[in-house]
Amino acid sequence: MKPDRRLATLAFLIVCIVWGTTYLAIRVAVETMPPLLLTGVRYTIAGALMLTVLLLRGERIPRDRRTLANIALVGLLLIAGGNLALVWAEQWVPSGLASLLVAVGPFWATSLEAMRKDGERITARQAVGMAIGFGGVAMLVTPHGADGAFSSKFVAGALVIQLGAIAWQGGSVHAKHALKDKVSPLLSAALQSLFGGVVLDVAGLAAGEASRFHPSTRSAFALVYLTVFGSIIAYSAYTYALSKIRVSTMSLYAYINPVVAVLLGWLILHERLTPVSIAAMVIILAGVAVVQTAPRRAAAVVEIGERTARARAA
Repeated sequence: MKPDRRLATLAFLIVCIVWGTTYLAIRVAVETMPPLLLTGVRYTIAGALMLTVLLLRGERIPRDRRTLANIALVGLLLIAGGNLALVWAEQWVPSGLASLLVAVGPFWATSLEAMRKDGERITARQAVGMAIGFGGVAMLVTPHGADGAFSSKFVAGALVIQLGAIAWQGGSVHAKHALKDKVSPLLSAALQSLFGGVVLDVAGLAAGEASRFHPSTRSAFALVYLTVFGSIIAYSAYTYALSKIRVSTMSLYAYINPVVAVLLGWLILHERLTPVSIAAMVIILAGVAVVQTAPRRAAAVVEIGERTARARAA
């Protein structure tokens, strides 16, 4: 395996594990901190720290306006769209269930990618794998599946999570193609974090959330964890892996995160791990296995097409 490929694989594994733990941290943090400022402060600090380190290492902020606009758009979709939606929803949706609802992300990712003229095409086997995983998630969106958490706010949270998933995957697809070879992955992650964080800070202050921002020791620790591990380490890893791995493969992290999140929610927050939850996790993992073992021919054809297009444009 080539060094870049090994590093991308390691980054992918970091995303799979670390982001699985952030559902628990978010659930704890929203106990005493409102969603806009919680998300904004987290990413503003992370973005500022990453950008400072990168500038000291000699990185330069792109001057091309189109590149900067694309970075801003991706930051808006991923952070002010996808991540904020999850944080808002976890005020009422248990962390484990939230992670399972996010697991439909690969469906949105592959659908958005397939809509592109030269986008990655999905084989029949991959489609079956996605359908299996989606079936596992669908088991939870019922009064019985929610296991006591079901309410109008739970349903609203589940819907917002889906809207956030579409925004996140849309931003990922756009970043994959609009930012490739335009800016380094780490610098892109820093600028995305800073832009998205500042936008949410302004929105939070305008919404009057400052009066409700009262971190306890427990929630403050969760915020620090989210900032360092969720935003700096895992978000940088996600941005790097996304630049090296196919979108349809990269989106599989959303199938693995729930397993980590459900187990942590059960162990630490005492969220119930019901037979439905266990069955859903098994089905989701089955979907992962089907997709990961699917033939790569379609992806190879797409990659050849992309190389040809770049050669013609050169």
